[in-house]
Amino acid sequence: MSLTSTPKAERLHIGFFGLCNAGKSSLINAVANQKLSIVSPTAGTTTDTVQKAMELPPLGPVVLLDTAGFDDTGELGALRVLAAQQALDKVDAAVLVHDAALPLSREEKTFLENAENANKKTLVVCNKCDLTEGREEGMLYVSAETQEGIEDLKAALVKLLSDREEKFILKDLVQKGDLVLLVTPIDEAAPKGRIILPQQQTLRELLDLHATVLFCQPQEVEQTLEKLAQKPRLCITDSQAFSAVAKSLPEEIPLTSFSILFARYKGELSTLVQGAKALKNLKDGAQVLICEGCTHHRSCGDIGTVKLPAAIRRLTGKELSFSFTQGSDFPVDVTKYDLIVHCGGCMLGEAEVKARMKRATDWKTPITNYGIALAAASGILPRALSPFGITL
Repeated sequence: MSLTSTPKAERLHIGFFGLCNAGKSSLINAVANQKLSIVSPTAGTTTDTVQKAMELPPLGPVVLLDTAGFDDTGELGALRVLAAQQALDKVDAAVLVHDAALPLSREEKTFLENAENANKKTLVVCNKCDLTEGREEGMLYVSAETQEGIEDLKAALVKLLSDREEKFILKDLVQKGDLVLLVTPIDEAAPKGRIILPQQQTLRELLDLHATVLFCQPQEVEQTLEKLAQKPRLCITDSQAFSAVAKSLPEEIPLTSFSILFARYKGELSTLVQGAKALKNLKDGAQVLICEGCTHHRSCGDIGTVKLPAAIRRLTGKELSFSFTQGSDFPVDVTKYDLIVHCGGCMLGEAEVKARMKRATDWKTPITNYGIALAAASGILPRALSPFGITL
């Protein structure tokens, strides 16, 4: 990724779904105007989900997803179908690519029902219109082969997604001229020579707001404050440093974490706060799932697999069983878990984060967030939530 490109997680995701040989790969190549996916008359050519970042004016940066046919057969086909189903979680809009010469199949109707239940914006596109004469009024007909209707398809996608609300990380918390302190630990888990994405995005938004920004490490908070003539309007820390920062930071300075900010930015903060109540109800042997959205190499001091489980054990005083996922892995069935603790989701799109939260709440499985859980374990959860007007 170049320094000027939009992170994939911040792009709108558009998925192309359909039966084997409906022409999904050909159509996505036509929309992107380049060969992204292998095209073949052999059914089941697309195996893994293919992703391509591109610009779609006037929407801006998007990601196109090409998926396997959801009528694929056999043991391997079943895995491909599952991957296509999981791709639905990731998308902001789902394009059902339908063969114009055929009636809607049972599988296609089921897909549309699933997309509706998942609150996905959906567009049905009749492909291969150059091979058939009959056309139904009100339907969108295209041909990936002749390029007929491709511009109409792009226009329909723009219309479908143009009502997206403005998203911000902390625009409502900070004003022009405010001083904001960002506390960023540099330890064995920190990437070499750079700061992580949530810190980058928070910094950029603060600069856009014309705020003044200071960085320091947790052990430097007190000496940094001593040098200041103006108190910070807000202090934002990495969640794993909550305890150290809270001890050094005067109570009158609002404190929260990057993880909690991104929980609000990508998901529904109130749901995650409610989920945190399950921490004090965990019993010996309870099953806790910890989900990390990125796929970084886990270090000996990893926050997800080491620091967070230790903090939860200290808080609850119980013997708990922990399971872990990374990246796009997320269980289809979450009913066996007594609690899910999810990262801030900076490497996942908003649609995927909300889909995971919806799966948990639909199955009545409590779900919370790294920052919220660590604030609770540090005894400062009310303080960490106070900048958002949330009281416990």
